[in-house]
Amino acid sequence: MDGLFTSLLISIASFLLLFSPSVVAVDTISANQVIKDGETVVSADEMYEMGFFSPADSTNRYLGIWYKKIATGTVVWVANRDLPISNTSATFKVTGEGLLQISCCGDTVIWSSASSASVRYINPVAQLLDSGNFVVKDKNSTDETDFIWQSFDYPGDILLPGMKLGRDFVRGISWNLTSWKSPNDPSTGQHLIYVDTNGYPQVFILGQGLVIRTIRFGPWNGNRFSGLPNEMPNPIYSVDFVVNRKEVYYISELKTSTVQMIRLMWDGSVVILRWNNRSQDWFVFANGLLDMCNEYGRCGPYGSCNINKTPPCTCMDGFEPKRQDEWNTADWSSGCQRKVPLDCRVPEDFWKIRGMKFPDTRKSWYNQSMSLGECEIACRKNCSCTAYANIDIRRGGSGCLLWFGELMDLKACDERQTLYIKMPASLLKDDGLMVSESSINKMVRALTITLSISLVLLGLSLAVYVRNKKKKRAYTKGRGRRVHALDKKYSEAEKDDLDLNFISLSKVVKATNNFSIDNKLGQGGFGPVYKGVLESGQEIAVKKLSETSQQGYDEFYNEVVCVARLQHRNLVKLLGYCMDGDERILIYEYLANKSLDLYLFDETKSSMLNWPMRLNIIHGIAKGILYLHQDSRHRIIHRDLKASNILLDGNMNPKISDFGLAREFRGDQITDKTKKVVGTYGYISPEYAIHGRFSVKSDVFSFGVLVLEMVSGKKNRGFSHEDIGDNLLGHAWRLYKEGKCMELMSPCLRNSCIVSEVERTIHVGLLCVQNLAQDRPTMSTVVMMLDDDGALPPPKEPAFFLGEGLPNSSPVLAGVLDEATITMLEPR
Repeated sequence: MDGLFTSLLISIASFLLLFSPSVVAVDTISANQVIKDGETVVSADEMYEMGFFSPADSTNRYLGIWYKKIATGTVVWVANRDLPISNTSATFKVTGEGLLQISCCGDTVIWSSASSASVRYINPVAQLLDSGNFVVKDKNSTDETDFIWQSFDYPGDILLPGMKLGRDFVRGISWNLTSWKSPNDPSTGQHLIYVDTNGYPQVFILGQGLVIRTIRFGPWNGNRFSGLPNEMPNPIYSVDFVVNRKEVYYISELKTSTVQMIRLMWDGSVVILRWNNRSQDWFVFANGLLDMCNEYGRCGPYGSCNINKTPPCTCMDGFEPKRQDEWNTADWSSGCQRKVPLDCRVPEDFWKIRGMKFPDTRKSWYNQSMSLGECEIACRKNCSCTAYANIDIRRGGSGCLLWFGELMDLKACDERQTLYIKMPASLLKDDGLMVSESSINKMVRALTITLSISLVLLGLSLAVYVRNKKKKRAYTKGRGRRVHALDKKYSEAEKDDLDLNFISLSKVVKATNNFSIDNKLGQGGFGPVYKGVLESGQEIAVKKLSETSQQGYDEFYNEVVCVARLQHRNLVKLLGYCMDGDERILIYEYLANKSLDLYLFDETKSSMLNWPMRLNIIHGIAKGILYLHQDSRHRIIHRDLKASNILLDGNMNPKISDFGLAREFRGDQITDKTKKVVGTYGYISPEYAIHGRFSVKSDVFSFGVLVLEMVSGKKNRGFSHEDIGDNLLGHAWRLYKEGKCMELMSPCLRNSCIVSEVERTIHVGLLCVQNLAQDRPTMSTVVMMLDDDGALPPPKEPAFFLGEGLPNSSPVLAGVLDEATITMLEPR
């Protein structure tokens, strides 16, 4: 996010060698009136200006439109983006036929517009409108929208209010966004946003180059594209998606004087930029930070992706992996298949599923006037129909959308939209899946008959529950400190080694004000975390196991036992635990500055971490890991070291937290292997991700990633270098080989850093992320290298680096850590 905004500011602030321009007219030029380089046209409200410009660090000249009244130099449209002019002798004019022409070096035409209408005009003029649209029209025409040509028909990387994104079927025009090649090169880049009109229209982002990436926003549901986060009604701007026989397009309109635009950045990200009158600068109002579940077809046919679950891909109820062997290695591309195939000769019904991004609609049929009931009937009658839904979810729903063939690119999202998937009736009955409204009516009589029986059973269950509850409380009161279900999991010898403090649920509830939302500190894979205050006045952090958590009781017990045995100034302290019924709660010391990631990756807060503070945090983390690996009585492999699991106390000292995934090594054991790989994408070592082998060197790798993130202020996950497509590790490696290590450092550290310390820290980080585990240093060596000034060995290539001439035996994965090598990921 920091890099995105920084590149944006560079491209805006240092943009244009534009000028000393002279204005030739207020907003209009006549036919054959020549506009020279250095002369400009200005809109009536002086918001926009048009003329020739040069991007920063370039002598090429382009005809473009930019903001004049505010954000001077922010270019919103370029005419000859792929046909630059090498000198300042260029001119442009409107011909008598209504064509816009750019000429150079005499009468040589460099670029010419195309007429978007039949030429029937006798007096064409060109005008720069207050909307930023440059139009050519007939001066005698009384129709204000009857244009011979307009720049809004040919968007670049900017979508201004009033511009369309989509397709005009009558004129054969596509309104697409294409990125710039780089922040200072307006030529056509590698990323494209377009509306696909096959089936029901939907928006795609296509990324080309080293990494081919397709992202689908999902079809419009009346409020937004179904794959995007839900938005509350916005008083500043409105959005709409128009679908008819003549055209299909997305459009936004401003309701106030706020200045706002949508931009497709050169790196493929999408941001909504809004002008701040107070700071006189752009700020990112919203951005399209896209997770792995946004990538098209991540989980294959009938596979559902949820970034908040581990693993993110699952088969929907009634489906199973098509290739179980591939799913076991986290390759979900083959998707899922039906447990029972559809057969029109046997009864079929529908499974009603909420909270799902609608599938790819390129193999669909739609009718905007049909009701949901009519839609169901249409799907029942067609053997090829696999699902149906309302097109518009507003006002109870309207319109009909039918899918044919496999359902592709499903993702968990807003629960308001409902998808009805055709299933064999026998499977719905056997599996107890939710069925369609018509099937529910058939069940009413059966439910009525069993209602009284259910109430009696419920009453008996409640009585038993209350009795057991009273017994449990009496037992708790009698023992004071309890091990509960830990008794079943650990031997008496192990329990004697623990110093466990049981805290009753009533005390935890009181301390957190009944888990008040006002006390909530955050949300992790384990569950929500709350701030609390005990009766003694001690502040605590309370981790409550969520019912939907993918970690479960094993991780809870693991964390209790692990942390209770560990005592170190750089490890978080476990004060106690609570087990009551199904409740599983951990009580920790409260750390005022929360987690490292909240500072490190935040555009504003990152400046609070100067270099001495970052170096102190790196040293503290290293010493904490060294204690786990070597100095504690029990050798612990953390397996989930990352910025969000490093907590900061009031003095910004680091403490390693979250031991739910940790493993203990006994005796002389130095490595282990598992079929269930756990951890976080971006921090997992290659031998662990690919082969399931983990050791102390797995934590060393994670620490190395964290070190490089600390120096750069960038996340390894999602980082991509503009020119080569490297991840953070590869980028750091290239800079090291070129002797440019300091270019990796975050700009906010320039005034506080010591160059030799930064270079040494980067060097140590690269040693820790080497591809082969045996090449990485131990944590004792790491601590020594960080503290001493002695010579360091040269690092070898890092893991997951996209290099040239790599040995065939190197388990390098296409430039980034591919989730397909991981069978289970922790999503926090």
